[in-house]
Amino acid sequence: MEHGGISQRLIAVADVLLGRLVGGLGLVTIGASMFFGALTGAGNTATAAVGSMMIPTMIKRGYDAAFAGAVTAIGGTMGILIPPSIAMIVYGIMADVSIARLFLAGVVPGLILGIALMIVSYWISVKRGYKGSDTTFSVPKLGKAVNEGKWALLAPVFILGGIYGGIITPTESAVVAVVYGFIIGAFVYKELTYDKVMTCLKSSAAVTGVIGIIWGTALGFGEILTIHQIPHLVSNVILGVTASAAGALILITIWEIFIGMWMNTLAQIVIMTPIYLKIIESVGVDPITFGIIFILGAEIGFVTPPLGTSLFVAMPIAKVNLGEISLAAIPFIFAVIVVILLIIVFPGIPVWLPNLVMGPAL
Repeated sequence: MEHGGISQRLIAVADVLLGRLVGGLGLVTIGASMFFGALTGAGNTATAAVGSMMIPTMIKRGYDAAFAGAVTAIGGTMGILIPPSIAMIVYGIMADVSIARLFLAGVVPGLILGIALMIVSYWISVKRGYKGSDTTFSVPKLGKAVNEGKWALLAPVFILGGIYGGIITPTESAVVAVVYGFIIGAFVYKELTYDKVMTCLKSSAAVTGVIGIIWGTALGFGEILTIHQIPHLVSNVILGVTASAAGALILITIWEIFIGMWMNTLAQIVIMTPIYLKIIESVGVDPITFGIIFILGAEIGFVTPPLGTSLFVAMPIAKVNLGEISLAAIPFIFAVIVVILLIIVFPGIPVWLPNLVMGPAL
């Protein structure tokens, strides 16, 4: 998608909408990452694809390199919240809940999180004097950008439409996304040449290799936790401390933030979901609502070292060290925590759209 022209056209649409505002490039990065989240379902792909274009552009326009890397890294994490999401598929299987309902449940929290991250980016940009672009907004400009990027914007429609239409499964949607991206990039936009395909394969192998080493270590850590029955101990501690739904969810979130520093998202879901389900069932929490809270907590793990896979993807692009990008990510982490607390206080937020579209769960 990056080399085939899809990424550029998504960014162009976001730029027309947000680029003129204070700190516009940061807002564009978050907006484009939200678009990309609807295409990929993963946390690191948007960081790599959007970051490769937006981070150098931000640095060239006077943005701090660590800020540019951090806003791209946190924006990329929304790929596991905005449907279709790989993490949601795994959680749905482990928790035995409807993946389609989970996908719908991620839409409103995803929009809220995107707005929250934009507010933080805007606030930092005002303090540091990051200006927007000189271009003014106009309907014709937006129409032109949308028209040029229509095939990129239609990708989520085909992917999610195929899922909800019963044509493809959520897992098969990944293959559809790859084939769609290749066809549009090679035959419609005609930018995906043989050499670029080879570049894509090499780049993907390099990024996957780095993340694979990190995830392999994290899986080993997860096995150690399981052998020593740490998840069961945590479950007993939480239920021993509080019997309220809000209290249990807050304690689980604190544990998630800690464990996310050491264990990758899918390992967390596979190992911890059966334990968490016992807790939330005892305090009366909807497993769909909990799934969204769980995934939001897992997002923080993408930008907290020593694991912090999104940070490691953004670091070489921004040419900063782990300490610099980690510090720059802290305000955005607080924004994610605020959204988690909002859903804990108002647990009906995630299930509103699934209940509206599909009816109340049986």
